[in-house]
Parts: sequence; C-alpha cells; structure tokens
Amino acid sequence: MSTHGPIPPNNLRSGDLLHVTRAASVQCINPIAFRVIRVLDWPTYDGWVWLEGYQLNAKGDAVARRSIFVQPAGLVITQRPPRQPPRQTLRGATHSRGVFKS
Repeated sequence: MSTHGPIPPNNLRSGDLLHVTRAASVQCINPIAFRVIRVLDWPTYDGWVWLEGYQLNAKGDAVARRSIFVQPAGLVITQRPPRQPPRQTLRGATHSRGVFKS
C-alpha cells in the first residue's frame, strides 16, 4: 500500500513502513526507509510529530534506532501491517499466584 498526500499524525501507527525525504524533515538529506515503533507524545509545533523507529537498509534490515522529527504531510506510507483484531479475555478467569482459576 502506498499513501500519497497529507497524512494526519493520528493515522500513523506502529509497524508502518515510511519513505522519509526532505519533504518530511530537514534531517533527511538522503531519503530513508523507516519502520515506526511508536508515535511519541512529545510537545511539538503544529503540523509536526516525533516518531521513534528503525532506519532500514536496502534489504529491509534495521541499521539504526532513531527518533525523528517530521511533518506527516511529507511522508509516504509504503507498507502497513495488517490490523490485529481486539484481544478477547476469558470471562470469569482470575489470576492468583501464577494459577488461573475459573
């Protein structure tokens, strides 16, 4: 999946693979592939966001863990992980000292 155009900061999520260029951040002299770990809730300017993740090499291997300051409007999402269904809990199950009781 490839997304072009403005990306709202709340649309970014863990696992997204991004193409980051100077359109997104002056930190990126050369474009990089970036796998998002999380969107950081740090104070910032309007239209900017802090992301924590891994810079990837051409093979897709993580080469550096980084926090980057970007404008989501300049990002391109090149791949999204599948959405996980909400986890279901067992009804009536309680946990006490490592033993489950029902």
